[in-house]
Amino acid sequence: MSFKQQVLALAILPLIIAILAITLVVTSQSSDLAKSGINTFEQNMLEAKQQEIVNYTNLALSSIEPIYSNAAPDDFDAQERVKNILTQLSYGGEDGYFFVYDYLGNNLVHPKQPFSIGENWIDLKDADGDRVIENLIKVAQKGGGFHYYKWEKPSSGEIADKLSYAVALEKWNWMLGTGLYIDDVLAQTNVANLELKSSIDRTFFLVALITVPAILAVFLTGIFLNLRERKMADKKLKELTQRIIDTQEEERTRIARELHDGISQNLVGVRYVLDLAKRRVKSGSSEAYSTIEKGALNLQDAIKEVRTISHDLRPAILDDLGLSAALQALTSNFSENTGIKINLSAVVFKNLLPPEAKTALYRVAQEALNNIERHAKATQISINLASRRTGAVMTINDNGTGFIGNKKDKKNTKGLGIRNMQERMEHFGGSLSIKSTKAGTTLIAKMPRSIYVSQSKEII
Repeated sequence: MSFKQQVLALAILPLIIAILAITLVVTSQSSDLAKSGINTFEQNMLEAKQQEIVNYTNLALSSIEPIYSNAAPDDFDAQERVKNILTQLSYGGEDGYFFVYDYLGNNLVHPKQPFSIGENWIDLKDADGDRVIENLIKVAQKGGGFHYYKWEKPSSGEIADKLSYAVALEKWNWMLGTGLYIDDVLAQTNVANLELKSSIDRTFFLVALITVPAILAVFLTGIFLNLRERKMADKKLKELTQRIIDTQEEERTRIARELHDGISQNLVGVRYVLDLAKRRVKSGSSEAYSTIEKGALNLQDAIKEVRTISHDLRPAILDDLGLSAALQALTSNFSENTGIKINLSAVVFKNLLPPEAKTALYRVAQEALNNIERHAKATQISINLASRRTGAVMTINDNGTGFIGNKKDKKNTKGLGIRNMQERMEHFGGSLSIKSTKAGTTLIAKMPRSIYVSQSKEII
């Protein structure tokens, strides 16, 4: 992955984490709420069951009350009559019955398990290890209460969860109890839990169904934009490379032309003059000295041409004396060669602008003067270089014809020279603005203060 794609992936990753976190929080809260509802439903069902078996127990107690209340503790006849009544009582089909144990754990009444009557079951344990009879007796002795355990269901013969209610018949040391099987409640609770799990799974699936395509769309869009931007950047890079090549070729052509038309012609002239002087010296002619002197003048012109070309390529004065002096030399040479009057006003930057920034401003001024000479038909130019609170500002004005309304000149405004000037300034975070009318053109080049080597005002 490229750096931009990595940045895009890192930008999408927090989005994925946030979506997952929100989904988990919402799902967790929904799950907790649903579980709370299921628990409430289960509790209500169990409370209804509890109330139901309490009512059945009260009915059983009411049915034996006339006998029990008038019987003595050792009235075996009354006890037998009570056993018969409780054996015959039933409700809700096969699973609703009453049972009686004495405090020692001996079974006295059990309509569904007559084989257990007369046996001691105090040590009986259910599938979970619960001492069922012992615990029921304890609950009854404490004033009555509920107890959960596992017991065989008469209607199906299977072991199921049962909720029983036990009370004490203190006069006879009996425990009377009845119960309801709650497997239907647990079954409904399990169904609700399964539906909840299914709902959570559907929620995650829907979130994934929405989120994954959305994230893929964002990622693919980012890649598409990245590729598009990359193509545009490659295109601009190719254009820039071509402009650099064109600039190099143009510069080489100019230097070759100046070398051929200037230095080469002067050196050829010097050669012919020296040959002529040589012949005259051999012949003893008195004109030999004047011929040599003329050759020296031609050689001096060649040296001047070399200095001119060297100055155009890289003025030594820019490095030695600074930007202001270099602009002064540039404008003087320009006025001398073109006859256009230039008014220069420039502050002296002492160790304030880095060398690269000075070069950029110098090249902007040089290119601007070349454009004025070629296209503006100006007679007067003013250049102002100043340091302001925002940074260095160079303003160039001319009274030429401008390039508004001229198709050829409009093309020039987008030409290589102005683009090069803009790119030079943008490289340092600066800007280049051009305003042109029929009365003239104003060019403003700005360098930000952030590029200053020192923030102290060492300006003369």
